[in-house]
Amino acid sequence: MSDPSQLASETSWADPRGDSELVAQAQAGCKDAFEVLVHRYASRVYHRAYAMLRDEDLAFDMAQMAWIKAWQRLEQFAGQSLFSTWMTRVTINVCLDYLRKSKRWRFDQSLEAMQEIDSHAEGKLPVVDVDPLERLELEEKQALVDQALKSLSDEHRSVILMHTYEHMTYKEIADTMECSIGTVMSRLYYARKRMAILLGPLIEGKLLEK
Repeated sequence: MSDPSQLASETSWADPRGDSELVAQAQAGCKDAFEVLVHRYASRVYHRAYAMLRDEDLAFDMAQMAWIKAWQRLEQFAGQSLFSTWMTRVTINVCLDYLRKSKRWRFDQSLEAMQEIDSHAEGKLPVVDVDPLERLELEEKQALVDQALKSLSDEHRSVILMHTYEHMTYKEIADTMECSIGTVMSRLYYARKRMAILLGPLIEGKLLEK
């Protein structure tokens, strides 16, 4: 297996063609065009898989699987979003599918499950006053942020990554995770609450500097 650190960066693969042109050529059967896309976004796909799985070797395997799935389903890409956005969604789905099949996806009688709300009652959850990942520059104190994310359950880590970093709507997350919008809101609430607790001193220091 190749070392994940050897994955090509997005800036190291020079090609004058834009993503739309490359996708169109790949959809027409040009594997070379798809290879350019793979090299262009290999690093991003790997890091998104790692953010969800927190395991380097597993993230590398799932990133490889995501590219296989992308090639198989490339005709489904209609250009309604950026290719990089679509590829991120493919990666997320591959990781979620692995978590379900490996039984790392935990459906337990947690506080979240007991307080789950229906999609038509979106206003019942209390509001988290501080969104820690909007207040904090991710580049700063990266190790602390990574450790905080690692402490979350698979469900909570996935939903906060999809909502905060991928800017997916509640409905898009619900469809991806195969759950109700209410469950998404509940998981996001508890994920933010946990992150706020873990990163509280760091956030307070950040605010004091302003």
